Amino acid sequence: MNSEMYFAQLIAIFHSSAMVALGKLKNPATDKIERNLEQAKQAIDMLETLREKTKGNLSSTEQRMLDLALTELRLNFVDESNKEITSSN
Repeated sequence: MNSEMYFAQLIAIFHSSAMVALGKLKNPATDKIERNLEQAKQAIDMLETLREKTKGNLSSTEQRMLDLALTELRLNFVDESNKEITSSN
């Protein structure tokens, strides 16, 4: 495998972890939909740290993958956060 494929796998690991924590995917360990916004935020923050630490060292494809993953996760995080606020009112 080349480094671009490893980088894509790394992004996918954090992305799927965040999606499980957002309740968008079933937790593979429990086969249930579970939501933990703090855990989702940590996965998103890890990807953001990865973006900052690799700035200027990524191919355009890698940068696009990372940016798309972060955008999708942030939008879903806001959506889930708003649901939590609405349900508590």
